[in-house]
Amino acid sequence: MDHTHALDPNAAHAAHAAHIDTSTGLDSRKMAFWGFIGSECLLFGSLIATYMAYKGRSIGGPRPHEGGWTNSVTGQVMEHGVFNIPLTTFSTFILLMSSVAMVLALNYTQRGDRRNSALWLFLTAFGGSIFLGCQVYEFTYFVVHDGMTLSSNLFSSSFFLLTGFHGAHVTVGVLYLLTLSVMAWKGKIGPEKSLNVEIAGLYWHFVDVIWIIIFPLVYLVR
Repeated sequence: MDHTHALDPNAAHAAHAAHIDTSTGLDSRKMAFWGFIGSECLLFGSLIATYMAYKGRSIGGPRPHEGGWTNSVTGQVMEHGVFNIPLTTFSTFILLMSSVAMVLALNYTQRGDRRNSALWLFLTAFGGSIFLGCQVYEFTYFVVHDGMTLSSNLFSSSFFLLTGFHGAHVTVGVLYLLTLSVMAWKGKIGPEKSLNVEIAGLYWHFVDVIWIIIFPLVYLVR
């Protein structure tokens, strides 16, 4: 029989601190967040299904890929759809690379490296900010140059609702990560509080996975 814990009170205390007294053996905060992600999956699933159901059903323009519709701003007949695939591909790449930065941020947090933890949290938020900047530019171009608004047709309504809702989630994530970056820089987040960064990582990876689904379905599939 191992009497290590009985002989060493400090070891027994450390073992008790490491043990999480839940039925699953996981921290209740992490379990609650997984439940939140599950509800978000249902919500995004309904938005994606709505977009796919209405895709191609608009009588007039603007249209995502096809030409032959009249631009309400210029009065010209457009020969192509509204999407700028190269721009969205670039922003998608940046968003996916920010997930790599998130992994590094968690790694440095768990190792107690305050400087690199703060740096990679900031770089993750910076990548998300670039993605948001591209989305704001895209939306502005649609409204100003293509006359595409939320009420233009079925396509525009479902598109703005889906991608705008995702953009709102990215915005929340960026603000959350910037807050954690400042806290890490001030030494308020160390290995003992790495769960805070891990939960932020779960949220950020979820946002990225959702966009991996949205990008091909909305921008690439005709």
